[in-house]
Amino acid sequence: MLTAIPLSTVTAGWRRKRLLLTAMAGFAVANTVTAVSSMYGLTMVARFVAGVAAGLAWALLAGYASRMVAPNQRGRAIAIAMAGIPVALCLGVPAGTFLGQLTGWRTAFLAMTALTVLLLVWIVAAVPDYPGQGRGERPKLLPTLRIPGVTPVLFVTLVFVLAHTILYAYIATFLTALGMGGDTDLVLLTFGIASILSIWVVGAQIHRHLRILSVVSSLLVAVAAVLLATLSHDQALVYVAAALWGLGWGGVPTLLQTAAGEAGGESADAAQAMLVTLWNVAMAGGGVVGGVLLDLAGSGSFPWAVLLLMLPVIAVVVVARRHGFPAPASH
Repeated sequence: MLTAIPLSTVTAGWRRKRLLLTAMAGFAVANTVTAVSSMYGLTMVARFVAGVAAGLAWALLAGYASRMVAPNQRGRAIAIAMAGIPVALCLGVPAGTFLGQLTGWRTAFLAMTALTVLLLVWIVAAVPDYPGQGRGERPKLLPTLRIPGVTPVLFVTLVFVLAHTILYAYIATFLTALGMGGDTDLVLLTFGIASILSIWVVGAQIHRHLRILSVVSSLLVAVAAVLLATLSHDQALVYVAAALWGLGWGGVPTLLQTAAGEAGGESADAAQAMLVTLWNVAMAGGGVVGGVLLDLAGSGSFPWAVLLLMLPVIAVVVVARRHGFPAPASH
């Protein structure tokens, strides 16, 4: 995923359909090699290639979708296209885990290859093509950062994902400390159902209420953190907190990617590439920060850390009223 920025820059001149097909073909080949490999080194190379392909496709999709519709429909097009990512995060991981436990992990990777091949056929048959950008048109990273609204969205992405990952990566540890280790699956199920509901609401309303949804999502995660920090002795409230957390988090990928795409305008691909990179930096950082907190202060510090990080997120979303997270009148 960290290759998203340089690869998006290098391939900016490629025709969009060719680039999307290349990324998906790379993903299919990497997963096939993973499924049949018996060598650790080869498997690691295949996973690296899969990450490169996924990061490139992720950075490409928002700008691609926005070119398929009229300018006044770009926000909704980006939201629809990017909604697949949070759905995949909520459903794909447990589905892959279930399939791996049922038939073996190699079958799970072969299943991903089969789905990718079907996707390649669909792209060839149905997805329109668009030219890449000429040398004089290609967005540069620093100028993209100077576009009003891009920097606030990227800041919110980094800090929001960091806050979420600190708790999510160690949720089993946190629940075990509460005496709820046996309820981990049910708590995550509650979170997942709430996340899917959030994805549906955000997808239906984002083209009209991007700002309101962003504010509400941030507040819901902060409230969930408060409940887990202060009232986690009540198991029922832990489930309430999980539901609020899911409602707040589920639509966040769609909200942030739509906000980045709209703020970036003609430089949407560059903005998305930076978002993808920061997203994955935050995920890795969340695991590290969570581990440090666990050693230094125990698992009870996780929700307090989430709350502390969510405060600047809420502040930036509220302040970025004209650019980044604009009110409807700003469109």
